[in-house]
Amino acid sequence: MLGNSFRDKKAEQRLFRSRAIFMTIFVFVLLSVLGARIAFLQIVEHQKYQDLSENNRIQLRPIAPNRGLIFDRNGILLAENIPSHSLTLVKERVKDVNASLDYLKTLIDISERDEEQFRKRLKYRRRPFEPVVVKHQLEESEIAKIMVNRYYLPGIDVEARLIRHYPEGESAVHALGYVGRINEREVQRLDKKQYSATKHIGKLGIERRYEDELHGQVGYQKVETNVRGRILRVIEQQDPIPGKNIVLHLDQRLQRASAKAMGDFRGAVVAIDVASGGILAQYSNPSYDPNSFVTGISHTEYAGLRKDLDLPLFNRAIRGQYAPASTLKPFLGLAFLDAGVVTWQQKIDDKGWYKLENDDRLYRDWKRTGHGFVDLHDAMVESCDTYFYEAAFHASIDRIAPFLAQFGFGRNMSYDVPNALPGLLPDRQWKRAHRGRSWYAGDTVNLGIGQGFMLTTPLQLATATAMLAAKGKWKTPRLMQSVGSETKIDTDKVLANIVLKDPKDWDKMFKAMEDVIIGTKGTARSLRHNLEFSIAGKTGTSQVVSIAQNEEYDSEMLAERNRDHALFVAFAPIKNPSIAIAVIVENGESAGRTAGPIAKAVMEEYLLGAQG
Repeated sequence: MLGNSFRDKKAEQRLFRSRAIFMTIFVFVLLSVLGARIAFLQIVEHQKYQDLSENNRIQLRPIAPNRGLIFDRNGILLAENIPSHSLTLVKERVKDVNASLDYLKTLIDISERDEEQFRKRLKYRRRPFEPVVVKHQLEESEIAKIMVNRYYLPGIDVEARLIRHYPEGESAVHALGYVGRINEREVQRLDKKQYSATKHIGKLGIERRYEDELHGQVGYQKVETNVRGRILRVIEQQDPIPGKNIVLHLDQRLQRASAKAMGDFRGAVVAIDVASGGILAQYSNPSYDPNSFVTGISHTEYAGLRKDLDLPLFNRAIRGQYAPASTLKPFLGLAFLDAGVVTWQQKIDDKGWYKLENDDRLYRDWKRTGHGFVDLHDAMVESCDTYFYEAAFHASIDRIAPFLAQFGFGRNMSYDVPNALPGLLPDRQWKRAHRGRSWYAGDTVNLGIGQGFMLTTPLQLATATAMLAAKGKWKTPRLMQSVGSETKIDTDKVLANIVLKDPKDWDKMFKAMEDVIIGTKGTARSLRHNLEFSIAGKTGTSQVVSIAQNEEYDSEMLAERNRDHALFVAFAPIKNPSIAIAVIVENGESAGRTAGPIAKAVMEEYLLGAQG
């Protein structure tokens, strides 16, 4: 009782009232602030947050257009799009990518290559929330396992998409090229809008040359998604425009025939339609499967291709540069005739060598004992080097080089063959500019048999042979026949038609080239057996390593890769030529036994295959 006497109840009541008033005011202020904030969000920024909410629920997704198809001249499908179910992952919707990947491995088989390519794609994706492929071409059992466990796989889905496929595999890759995943460098130059949904782009060949036509135009769809990002419904859609189909002059029958005839040889085949300039065959051996590059080739597999001594990635048909050797002689013979330094009747006495005045060097014929007295016709048939040594010396480089240039030597004259090399047609100016030395008579003598500085590609040899077969009429070599419903005509790369001083020289040269095949001394006489059509051809043997003047070529003493290259050019049938061809067999030595039969097999397929 005594303690209660010291309590001040009035003071306690005042304190309680003051605290109550303070808390009331404090709560009121907080409620006012909260109310103001709510009012601000609901009234002032209503539209903003409605848009954000809508964007979180409604998404605008680009739709990739279907890539155009590629056909050969006979309607054989060379490049198609096949359906594929792919496992995809959206990084932003996955808490732990590594953990998700480990869990996926317990459900389906994910190889080291798949994981390697996935991490590469993840690193170089172009935008947030972009689905990244973990594995292409899922099997039905794998799809089922993914769908059953879908609840435990947020951000992971199975998408149906089309992927590029090359049904002809290795036989056509060096002409067609292939598509591959878009890299960072390509992203910078591409139209970001048009390629917003596209994952692949043409890397080589026709796929690259006609990328704009093949790609098509992107489409869009507005979709509603759930919290996991999965599509609930499509609200609006603008369909993409598919790419245009392309028809090539290429004849896949000839591609297959080239591959079969070439066998294990390293080399190339190029065949051209004389009438149109269309490239009928463009084959390089060895080759590789382009389908490995579509979904992403592994580092190990790619390294294997790069380190292969046979260079399967190297397109010999358009980038292999070789001395034309004696395949140049028909063109040189016409040059000598047109320059007036030889006639068809004029003969020389070939003792097996040619010697310049005041020069101790002997320019030897392939036949050490010589051919005796020969004229231009005999020199063509027997491939007499001595005759061409002497004629080249008298003609001089100043008349030879301009004449050969009329056939397209020294330039890439193709319309749509990307990355084709120009070869080399040397002259005085070239040697001074690139070697810092004068042009010597010996340089001209060497050029007289297609050796020395001059280099040609199989495409150039085939182009020149087609122009020869057409008696000087120029047709631009091209792979493309039509794009969609359009047939494009080249207006840029045009050479003037060749007009000889004596037009009869064309037919006389054709006869000499025919006798290379059917003549008893022809260097390709082995081809005449079971021949069902007429062929005009010329063999060539190109040196790989130099042989000392006092030494003879001994194949058995040389490493296989140091042996001579074998070349062969031809056209058929002679009266109305429809196909011209050039074949190179690296280290094939005898053209009549290696390159010639390959050319014959390809021409037989073209001229007789349809009948069979």
